[in-house]
Amino acid sequence: MNAPTSFDLDHISRSPADLDIVVRDRRFGRDMAAKRWWLNGDPVATAWFNALSATFPRGEAFFIESVKAHRDNASPKLAAEIRAFVKQEINHTREHIVFNKLAESAGYDIAFIDRRVEEMLAMTKGRPQILNLAATMALEHFTAMLGQELLSNPAHLEGAAGDLGDLWRWHSAEEVEHKGVAYDTWLHATRDWSRFRRWKVKSLLMLIVTKRFIGHRVADMAELLAQDGLTGFKWKLKIAAYLLWKPGFLRRIVPQWFAYFMPGFHPWNHDDRPLIRVYESEFPDAVMPAE
Repeated sequence: MNAPTSFDLDHISRSPADLDIVVRDRRFGRDMAAKRWWLNGDPVATAWFNALSATFPRGEAFFIESVKAHRDNASPKLAAEIRAFVKQEINHTREHIVFNKLAESAGYDIAFIDRRVEEMLAMTKGRPQILNLAATMALEHFTAMLGQELLSNPAHLEGAAGDLGDLWRWHSAEEVEHKGVAYDTWLHATRDWSRFRRWKVKSLLMLIVTKRFIGHRVADMAELLAQDGLTGFKWKLKIAAYLLWKPGFLRRIVPQWFAYFMPGFHPWNHDDRPLIRVYESEFPDAVMPAE
């Protein structure tokens, strides 16, 4: 008599069936003068966003290649979402290159951040592509968490110079919208894995990514503040207060971070598309088909 058959259904996507990933082809910062403390005159807040932006051009190119490497035999729905994901990320790269040039024009040297990212990505060459996808999936969860926080709490970007606040809201909306693509690609690529193996690898990579992401961003903020002549314990305390107390970016995303390790996790277990619809209602003419 044959043994009972068991099915591991974890690899089946739980993204909303009616999810539509669109490309919002917008441009920012083209007609404004560079401003050193562009976010409400706050050097700490400015350092946080500048540090994040400096990682995006190389980081998003890595995300694109990691996802594309596992698109073979994807379902038509996932294949279409990967194409839309790629187009969104290309636009993000374009706009953050412009943003980064504004930061440099304001007098900041952010090249050290780009060099570190380049060095870290060089270490990924030759390792199994599935590990790059797992790292991408973890980092995409971070960008989705931060994007949700920015859209949920408009106070984060109050006082932003020119249209730079709109840049971050636009980026946030698209990060929330495509938050399941890397994860669903992972589920597709590991469809023959056991549930435990899938959980073990994704959890380990998230722990590594978290340590590096937070450690490097804090160090980057400290270096950018040092370029303003703001050094010492007082300014380290201000960085900690900004991230953990008010506005508390890292404190606010802790529940979503822990959710990543729970059985049955999927980014779309929490459907936050209403945040995207609120954003889109402000810019109805800035949307183009993803296909």
